[in-house]
Amino acid sequence: MNRRHQFRRRTEAGVPERCLSASVKTVVTVFLAWFAMLATLPAHAQSLMELYELARGYDATYLGAVAQHDAALARAAQARAGLLPTVGLSAGAAHTRQDVSAASVNPARALNARNVGINATQPIYRPANRASFEQGKRQVGIAHALLHLAEQDLVVRVAQAYFDVLASQDSVALVRAQKNAVAEQLAFARRNFQVGTSTITDAREAQARYDLVIAQEIAADNDLQVRKLMLDQLVGRPASVPVPLAAPVVLGPLVPNDMAQLVAQADAGHPSIEQALLELDVAALEVRKAQAGHLPTLDATLGYNISDNPQGTTSTPERSRVKAVSVGVVLNMPLFAGYATENRVRESLALQEQSRARLDAARRSVAQATRAAFLGLVSGVGQVKALEAAEASSQVALDANRISYRVGVRINIDVLNAQTQLFQTKRDLALARYGVLVGYLKMRQANGMLAAEDLFAVNATLATHGRPAVDSAGPAPH
Repeated sequence: MNRRHQFRRRTEAGVPERCLSASVKTVVTVFLAWFAMLATLPAHAQSLMELYELARGYDATYLGAVAQHDAALARAAQARAGLLPTVGLSAGAAHTRQDVSAASVNPARALNARNVGINATQPIYRPANRASFEQGKRQVGIAHALLHLAEQDLVVRVAQAYFDVLASQDSVALVRAQKNAVAEQLAFARRNFQVGTSTITDAREAQARYDLVIAQEIAADNDLQVRKLMLDQLVGRPASVPVPLAAPVVLGPLVPNDMAQLVAQADAGHPSIEQALLELDVAALEVRKAQAGHLPTLDATLGYNISDNPQGTTSTPERSRVKAVSVGVVLNMPLFAGYATENRVRESLALQEQSRARLDAARRSVAQATRAAFLGLVSGVGQVKALEAAEASSQVALDANRISYRVGVRINIDVLNAQTQLFQTKRDLALARYGVLVGYLKMRQANGMLAAEDLFAVNATLATHGRPAVDSAGPAPH
């Protein structure tokens, strides 16, 4: 009895002596875990759409993509300058000292001269400039495609961080509920040992499982804090609180539920494919620019210039003012450039083939990613249904093991294993549900159709008014 008393003193600290019924205690512990978590949170929780809007104005990666988009538009607009006239205003002043040595005279003169003029040049035929202008228009399309990709990436990153926090919250709540259930089983095993209906092994097994759950609780708390920090960093708001899923959880059907249709959509409108197509056009125009090195150029010129010589010039001693208007055309014909033009054409043709290969690679990559995302989403939906059935079966198995243990048919480790299986199933079910919601967005991203409006469908699965469900990891119909 001394050994029993020592074991009791060693284990009874922090372990409740009173024991409720199994079914009532499970519901109560889960509710208390959620209530304790909510007590430490701000009064208002944020929905997925709210946090996404915050991220649009704060996330450095997305804002950098927006700035790059604006810079690309300005850079593309520069190509238009090659087709427009250039106008320049010039002015100058000069002082000349003239000394003339001759047999009869040796005059010395100081000459001042001033000139001002305005001159304009209008390209008439410059094929390289025309090709650059067409490239600029394609660069605008590339900038739009890159910004679209950045927006899709932001949507997925916000949703992933959002549901990572919810998954960590569920893990903490379930670990704490499991801790209370194991503590109840430990107290029950100790009482049975005291009255002589069970051995010390049952109590020690329960104590070992209780200590393990304590370690799991510490790890779950740490993971939750890390996930919250990641979400806060993404949206630029401290202590952000995501709204959990509504209870019962309802996951909508896949739209469209056809892999071939999704792949066809991706090939027709994925931003990565659009970018690769435009880059191929840019490469083809670069070949035209290189070939233009063999062609002539023709410009129209217009000028108005005034020269004022108050002391005359070196050839005329009288004061003079010259006003000149000039209109003309300038033709330049390249003859030989040391084979630079020929080699530039070869380089441009090779780069065009490279762009064509990148287009093929982009199409294959997008098709593969779309198929993989679709299959992953279908698998996730199937896992949710299977885990819902497994959760119900695990609960029934736990209840049966508890009854069998109390009548002496089962041992304590059987009950502890059944408890562990139930709570592990609950955690897996919660993760699978969040994975389906994020997987839907990733599937839309994979085939290039993802937009911010797709968050409304996911946001509709959340609890209203920021009020979480009692057991967000519980079963729910589809």
